[in-house]
Amino acid sequence: MATPLSAAALLTALRAEGVSVVEHPGWRTHNRDAKGPWGPVNGVMIHHTVTSGTAATVALCSAGRSDLPGPLCHGVIAKDGTVHLVGNGRANHAGSGDSAVLAAVVAERALPAPHRQDTDGNTRFYGFECENLGNGKDPWPEAQLTAIARVSAALCRAHGWGAASVIGHREWTNQKIDPAGFTMASLRSRVAALLARRTAPALAPFPGANWFHKAPKSALVTAMGRRLVAEGCSAYAEGPGPQWTAADRTSYAKWQRKLGYTGPDADGWPGAASWRALKVPGV
Repeated sequence: MATPLSAAALLTALRAEGVSVVEHPGWRTHNRDAKGPWGPVNGVMIHHTVTSGTAATVALCSAGRSDLPGPLCHGVIAKDGTVHLVGNGRANHAGSGDSAVLAAVVAERALPAPHRQDTDGNTRFYGFECENLGNGKDPWPEAQLTAIARVSAALCRAHGWGAASVIGHREWTNQKIDPAGFTMASLRSRVAALLARRTAPALAPFPGANWFHKAPKSALVTAMGRRLVAEGCSAYAEGPGPQWTAADRTSYAKWQRKLGYTGPDADGWPGAASWRALKVPGV
């Protein structure tokens, strides 16, 4: 399980994976967080919309319906492969599903057939609605399938998940049939290929405690800051940047507290153990 990405980190992850993104007004704070928890997250869930026309589909997924308020997903994947971001946080997309399926996703093993509705999926999954009538006849253009795979790979890469963390709504509950028209096995194969194609860089070794006390200016500080942001431990008003600042130390202290450190062990000065846990990429 993992802390959900911030809006900025989500956007960065998608663009790094080559996804064409459109940000819709207010998406960064549009959510259903007041109705239940958002996170920890365990995977990505793919849906079809049973609609046609991108503009109308995006409007529906953002606003929702009278019986199901929006956002109905985090992003809409259009026929042309463009991803329209409409929400960030808890979204009304997954509903109740099978706890045994969730356990399999967490363990990244083969999914059992769902037969219970005993677990809140809106807490645990990112959701992406894909523009399609869902009748098995409406085509899935290659640009759209590629975008679905790239979105999924972006989130898996950001959280260190494998392709098994990507599931269809129909795999979560026996009350749904989406997405119809392609197999989830074929999608997971695409995701696995993307993850294998661009492997993560080697992790940066711990530079030593004294290095940070010298207020360094280095790309390593930027890389560390980006990882802190991704872990939900940001105290940055802007940045992060290469110059070590009080914001870096405050952010790192948040990371130490997240790991369970207290008192002087959570003073914001990096140590070897917390650095290894942060998994800062080499620069």
